[in-house]
Amino acid sequence: MSYSKELISILITYILTQNFILAKFLGICPFLGVSKKLNTAMGMSAAVIFVILISTAITYPIYNLLVHFGLEYLETIVFILVIAALVQLVETAMKKYMPPLYNALGIYLPLITTNCAVLGVVLLNIDTNGYSGTMENFGRAMMCSLGAGLGFMLAMVMFAGVRSRLESCDIPKFLRGLPITLIAASLTSLSFLGFAGLVENMFA
Repeated sequence: MSYSKELISILITYILTQNFILAKFLGICPFLGVSKKLNTAMGMSAAVIFVILISTAITYPIYNLLVHFGLEYLETIVFILVIAALVQLVETAMKKYMPPLYNALGIYLPLITTNCAVLGVVLLNIDTNGYSGTMENFGRAMMCSLGAGLGFMLAMVMFAGVRSRLESCDIPKFLRGLPITLIAASLTSLSFLGFAGLVENMFA
């Protein structure tokens, strides 16, 4: 498989078949908390995509430096500090230029710092996927991060649509609120099983 096809394969994989929310179950807190309205879902998703991409771009060379000095055991602490700094930057920018969205996201915006989907991407790029050491692997890591971010957005937007439909449904009293939300989330997750094998067959 050529390098360009491999990058496309990685992108599609992390959007659909390895979706961080619906397949890996990472980032569930904002998924359930900010998906009530489409505009907040889009705003949160855009912020997460920005943080994931910049985090990957920054932590990639930092990790190589840690390995060079034999300090790779500090990767988690260093990555969290980088993510926290980026989230603070995003929060400040939103507060100044997009106050309505900033107020709508509320506590969930600073919680991006502890969003396991963001930390999970940068750690998986190195620990599981082994994307470190070369420029080709840097490209793979960035594509994985982009796919993870777009997959996060896809899940958020889809579920915002599902939840808007639920508001007009006659739901039994004992299922209203969180129970029906969790049931809807599980059904949305199951729907993504239909993409299994898509990437392998596409480039076979």
